[in-house]
Amino acid sequence: MNPRIRTVSIFAAAAMLSLGGPQAQAEAFPSRPVRIITPSSAGSGPDAALRTLAELLGKKWGQPVIIDNKPGGNGFIAIAGFKQGRPDGHELIAPDSSQIVTHAHTFHKLPYDPRKDFEPIRPILITDFYITVAKDSPYNSLADIVAAAKAQPGKLTYGSWFVGSPGHLGALRLESQTGIKMTHIPYKEMPQLYVGVSNKEVDWALGSAASAGPMEKAGKIKFIGLGAKKRSSIYPEVPSTDESPATKGYENTAWVGLFAPPGTPKAIKEKISADVREALAAKAVQDRYRTLGYDVMDLGPDQFAERIRADDAVWKKVIQEAGLKLD
Repeated sequence: MNPRIRTVSIFAAAAMLSLGGPQAQAEAFPSRPVRIITPSSAGSGPDAALRTLAELLGKKWGQPVIIDNKPGGNGFIAIAGFKQGRPDGHELIAPDSSQIVTHAHTFHKLPYDPRKDFEPIRPILITDFYITVAKDSPYNSLADIVAAAKAQPGKLTYGSWFVGSPGHLGALRLESQTGIKMTHIPYKEMPQLYVGVSNKEVDWALGSAASAGPMEKAGKIKFIGLGAKKRSSIYPEVPSTDESPATKGYENTAWVGLFAPPGTPKAIKEKISADVREALAAKAVQDRYRTLGYDVMDLGPDQFAERIRADDAVWKKVIQEAGLKLD
């Protein structure tokens, strides 16, 4: 063969291979065990949900899906480990909305860039927050709390499990939206918080079905509202805040999502997203999530990225208005 023709043929073959590369990679994925790093501690609710999902993914992929718990340090430890991973889909991370959204505004400087160091794949769970009060509280709706806070600015108290927690930020969001002022009482541990609510040490607190549900089931506290657009199937009798004109538009949720390193081929991200969506639709996952107090948020990579941008805009305003910094 003429050398020039042979050279052209090699380049043409290479070009064809390059064009089919990403799709071929996706079809071959995974070629080895997949590791998912999580800042959640072993045995926690998000960890349990992630392991349920990982079990189904492992069966579908024919490769082990390993959950690597790296708790502590506001998620910084887990993220440091994730940043060393290769962008081929085999090393992922499952941070929550705090690490991806609110930390960017509550810390002066982060050891990572929430926009550049993570590529969204799909949210794997979402939890709404209920407005919790003592069983014999005079408040029967969030609108009642807003009205009382307007009548006596700063007198009403609310608790949270630490400064900068979703419970704290959610109350700041309510203040921003309604123009009220309340007093924050942070607790050292979550169980102490809801005991404090039941004893009227604080007037109210935000809580998830997982964190506050046991006290509600024991008859120590009651749920008077859900910070969401619609009611939850977990507590369908609890009205959403959108049902009252005084609190319409108020939402407070937290999510955990799956992310890949920057540069991960789009075809691989889309394959993982599709397979995760299929797993989340399984009855075993749905039943486990209900037990844990979680719901599913059905968003693909692009939709998830848009949700993050929208969340970021809301929380940036709330946190800046409050002047909250954690460092």
